[in-house]
Amino acid sequence: MAEHKVAIVTAGGSGMGAAAARRLAADGYRVAILSSSGKGEALARELGGLGVTGSNQSNDDLQRLVDQTLQRWGHIDVLVNSAGHGPKGPLLDITDEQWHLGMDVYLLNVIRPTRLVTPHMVKQGGGAIVNISTAWVGEPSPMFPTSAVARSGLAAFTKLFADQYAAQKVRMNNVLPGWIDSLPQTDARRDSVPMQRYGTADEIAATVAFLAGEGAAYITGQSLRVDGGLMRSV
Repeated sequence: MAEHKVAIVTAGGSGMGAAAARRLAADGYRVAILSSSGKGEALARELGGLGVTGSNQSNDDLQRLVDQTLQRWGHIDVLVNSAGHGPKGPLLDITDEQWHLGMDVYLLNVIRPTRLVTPHMVKQGGGAIVNISTAWVGEPSPMFPTSAVARSGLAAFTKLFADQYAAQKVRMNNVLPGWIDSLPQTDARRDSVPMQRYGTADEIAATVAFLAGEGAAYITGQSLRVDGGLMRSV
């Protein structure tokens, strides 16, 4: 048994990704962080981890991240896929290029690193992948059109992956944040939430840590809302 568990966090330089990296480090994980800014490297230094500057839209950058993680620690137990922000706008004004970018940001950001990490998890006897998605995946909002479309695809991909790899003890689940304090805050948005407040990035991080850990060992293929009761569908 390895002395320390190892987690990779993509798009982990700020916001919910960074909060997840901090929480996992506090829980005793060795953490490798990919960020397109220098913030990921700075956070990794602070956490005693590994920071790589690169994009989750680049297979080469992701391969570098995985290679360096394995060179340093020898195994990967957890992959957390965070995301940046994709194109927005009136539905039919969104161009082909913007739709493709939305798929890159919100769907392929998961598929690319999952391809690279899964064989190692299978070989070592298990692992957990947690994707930070959105609470609006089941109730699409015109505010986030490319996110809604691509992340509906992510929900389907998660089910397909879970079915295929459950027997090898590799799990995949999605966290669905509502209005979180790493986003711009407005009174109207706050008042729309039954709990009457924004969630915190730390609350998302705690959910990520739960789904990554042994307490969630029998949970796979699921999408868990962390939205203060905002979504109405059952």
